[in-house]
Amino acid sequence: MLDLGRTFLQSVERRPDRLAIVDGGVRLTYEQWLDRIARAAGALCALGLERGEHLVVVLQNRWEMATLHWACQFRGVIVTPLNWRAKADEVEYCVADAAARAIVFEPVSAEAVMQSAACKAIPRIAVGGAASRHPGATHTFEQLLECTPPARLCAASAEDVSLMLYTSGTTGRPKGVPRRHRVERAAAMAQVAQYRYSVGEVALGVMPLYHTMGVRSLLSTAIVDGALVCLPRFDAADALRLIAAEKVSNLFLVPTLYHDLLAHADFANTDISSVRTIGFAGAPMNDDLLKRLAVAFKPNLFVNHYGSSEIYTFTIDQDAPAKPGSAGRAGYNCRIRVVKLDAGDDKSGPGALAARGEEGQIIADLGGDEAFEGYWNRPDADRQALRDGWYFTGDIGYIDADGDLFVTGRVDDMIISGGENISPADIESVLSLHPAVDEVAVAGLPDERWGQKVVAFIKVKVPVDAGALDRHCRSSTLPDYKRPREYVFVQTVPKSPVGKILRRKLVAGEFDKA
Repeated sequence: MLDLGRTFLQSVERRPDRLAIVDGGVRLTYEQWLDRIARAAGALCALGLERGEHLVVVLQNRWEMATLHWACQFRGVIVTPLNWRAKADEVEYCVADAAARAIVFEPVSAEAVMQSAACKAIPRIAVGGAASRHPGATHTFEQLLECTPPARLCAASAEDVSLMLYTSGTTGRPKGVPRRHRVERAAAMAQVAQYRYSVGEVALGVMPLYHTMGVRSLLSTAIVDGALVCLPRFDAADALRLIAAEKVSNLFLVPTLYHDLLAHADFANTDISSVRTIGFAGAPMNDDLLKRLAVAFKPNLFVNHYGSSEIYTFTIDQDAPAKPGSAGRAGYNCRIRVVKLDAGDDKSGPGALAARGEEGQIIADLGGDEAFEGYWNRPDADRQALRDGWYFTGDIGYIDADGDLFVTGRVDDMIISGGENISPADIESVLSLHPAVDEVAVAGLPDERWGQKVVAFIKVKVPVDAGALDRHCRSSTLPDYKRPREYVFVQTVPKSPVGKILRRKLVAGEFDKA
């Protein structure tokens, strides 16, 4: 199999004059971009980075970050991107954990980098004028581009590690997820096939390149000789402007960002006719938003993509509105199962299959082409998640009578009330259909009698009271034992940077009441 550096060269050789990347005033063809990538690769050599060593990058979605990502692929250096919002202690932990040989930062991430003791011992490369405001930088990105490309540009193999993503770390320290070139290429090829991308696709590069969705947009767009339109930080108005101006043909976002696009005042007057494919991942999408998106975009393909950093694709549903809530069936490179909730402790493990319609833990075959092989320096995490050739996702779901997977929550999010196991997803889906509800999250709060009680946290579009919402639930198909016992109206539903509901904050009372 080709490594990713040679994969990029395919596009350069096929269509050297095709537009490859757009970032504000920067517009580069594949041939022009390769020149900058090659110079950045030469700079990695000059800095002393060898195959298998880590370059930590703390940047927003800008052309410099994409350039460094590709430069690492040519040299066999492991690009290790971090959330640009990371605090100093998070940067410190990850730089030390990865034994990074250099770090790249910009103004928004400079303070965290400069406060890290581990960063002071390695080269610190400033992007976007960060060096003028932070004299602790040892190099600038412009200086990197003055380097001579290496005599032999391609120095990686398909077996080398391409990148290491850090999981979000909602509980405990983040875990490094190293992924090989062949695994990343297989995931990108599957993205092309599963989303039916055409030659010359134009993708909105808004999902961060420290997240698997952002990386997939970068790689799959290059595979089809397409263009990546960078949006460093999401802003609905800027996103709509770029969709119209650059004739964006596919969107791959988390549900929160779709919600914000539809809610923006400019949406009604924006030409979105170029968008043929929309996909979402990272979090479930409620039924109301599914319906509104289908009407607004009228896409040829509307994909619900369920996966993770560890295994990029678990399942896909290529017609998400037709069966709201369905995550579909196994992707082209994966096998999945739903096993009984206690299967992690059961000797039968992956063989303890749940019945059709029975909720259990979702697991995926580690023999798939997109699978990682284990966490970085975390044998404890490996023991918990990897068992008998299967990855235990920690997600709960069930397979319906048709054979489609429904993801209903996390093992840690399961509400146990009066001895009943209750997943938040079904309740959230029902409440999302009430016309007054803008966003909803459900969590279990301590209760003296029931152990936990079901509480719905609601952000409203228009005023509504708890009684109206309760009547809505009673008139639905929601069983009575799942019906919320309390409604809390909030200003915003707390989410991670990629749109996942942070239920732990709701349970801890870390939210603002409306």
